[in-house]
Amino acid sequence: MAVVIAALLPVFLLIVLGFILKRTLMRLDTQWHGLERLTYYVLFPVLLVQTLVKADLTKVPVAGVGGALLLSALAMCLLCLALRPLLGRAGVDGPAFTSIFQGATRWQTYVALSVSGNLFGSTGLALASVAMVAIIPLVNVFSVAVLAQYASPGKRSAGAIMMTVATNPLIWACAIGLAINLAHVPLPQIWHEVANALGGSSLAIGLLVTGAGLHLEGIFRPSLAASVALVLKLVLMPALTVALAVWFGLSGSNLVIVTACAAVPTSPSAYVLARQMGGDAPLLAQIITLQTILAAITMPIAIAAIGP
Repeated sequence: MAVVIAALLPVFLLIVLGFILKRTLMRLDTQWHGLERLTYYVLFPVLLVQTLVKADLTKVPVAGVGGALLLSALAMCLLCLALRPLLGRAGVDGPAFTSIFQGATRWQTYVALSVSGNLFGSTGLALASVAMVAIIPLVNVFSVAVLAQYASPGKRSAGAIMMTVATNPLIWACAIGLAINLAHVPLPQIWHEVANALGGSSLAIGLLVTGAGLHLEGIFRPSLAASVALVLKLVLMPALTVALAVWFGLSGSNLVIVTACAAVPTSPSAYVLARQMGGDAPLLAQIITLQTILAAITMPIAIAAIGP
């Protein structure tokens, strides 16, 4: 447990620092929106590409790690859709349902990469990169489709949905990095120097932005929708993923990284997507805040239960 907490502590301290900076030194929303766009469209895609380019996938159980996370993410997406009629009868409208869906299925990549690197160094980052390829395209496709179906004032065509997915910079980054790795394309040293500098800053800035976006209003009295998203993401998702990982025969560091990736809170970028497509953004802000705070407790328990 001490090892796990030591790996998680710098991550959550950066999130707390972002929360403090938003209320003291950098109070303007425009300042954080600029950092958010810089991270989402430039810094983080470069980190994804560089991580995948450098990853030695021959030493990583790609099928086991990717398969367990892909199947668990798919199962969670389908479970949320199956719960839609029940949630509707409980008073959860379409936009609120999309916030539950994103809160239960998306993952905080900054936290996953930071924890994986802190626990196992380059091996942890390689394992987390496999997780990115398995999860990011799937959950983005589902999230956009669900928002288009249940939240958008006017229903989007299948072509419009696919265009939104196709222009997602994270999906492109995963595809490019994986293609370069598999094709063994040599990259010049200048690329590695620039990419390492940009990628290294993306995690710190991403965590600061995450902290700046936290909203403490109503966290002591979460709504039914927020509570459902909490249980699905922080309890059911790790349990389901670990069960699948064990079924795939994973153990040791491989199992720990899979558990860490499943136990992270949902992504702050989900809030941006909700605002753009008519989702319940205030509810999603509450879900993100609650999950980020509670993950400081649930993540160490989940990882320590597996044993680094």
